[in-house]
Amino acid sequence: MSRLARKPLEIPENVEVQVTDGTVLVKGPKGELKVVLAPAVTVKREENELLVSVSSDEEHAVWGTMWSLLRNALIGVSKGFERKLEINGVGYRAQVQGKKIVLNLGFSHPVEIEALEGVEFKVEDNIIVVSGIDKEKVGRLAAKIRAQKKPEPYKGKGIKYIEEHVRRKAGKKAAAAE
Repeated sequence: MSRLARKPLEIPENVEVQVTDGTVLVKGPKGELKVVLAPAVTVKREENELLVSVSSDEEHAVWGTMWSLLRNALIGVSKGFERKLEINGVGYRAQVQGKKIVLNLGFSHPVEIEALEGVEFKVEDNIIVVSGIDKEKVGRLAAKIRAQKKPEPYKGKGIKYIEEHVRRKAGKKAAAAE
C-alpha cells in the first residue's frame, strides 16, 4: 500500500488540470501532458490539490504508480526534467544536428540518435544535456545514449551519467606486482 499516494498533490501556479473520465490533462508553461488512469484509480480536484484514491484493496499496486505519474506530469509542465551525461575518451565527441544528436565514439561510423517528441539535446564541451517535460522520455533517451558506449572500468572511457560513479579496476600491471 502506497504511503505517498495518501498525500494530496499540490498544483503549482500557472498549471491547469482537467480531470475527465479516465484521463487527466495537465497544461503548463512548458507544454501539456495527458495521463491515462488505471480503471480502479479516481482523481478528485479540490481547490489547488489533486487527491488520488483507489476503489478496491486489490488495486493498491497501481495507486502509487498513478500518483507518481501525476506528480511527474505536474513537475514536467512547470519546471521540466533533464539528465546530464558525460563523455570520456580520446576522440569521443557529440554534436547536435537539428533534432538529432551525432556521437563519435570510436566506431567506424557516427551514431545518430533521433530526439523523441518534446525532448531536446544540448551539448556543452563533453556534457550532453537531455531535457523535456516527460520524465519517462527524457530517461529513456538518456539511457539509449549511455547504452551506445557504457563506461569501462579500466580507463573510464565511455558515456556515463554525471552523478554516476564508475568503479575502477587496477589492471594487469597491479595484479602482476603482487
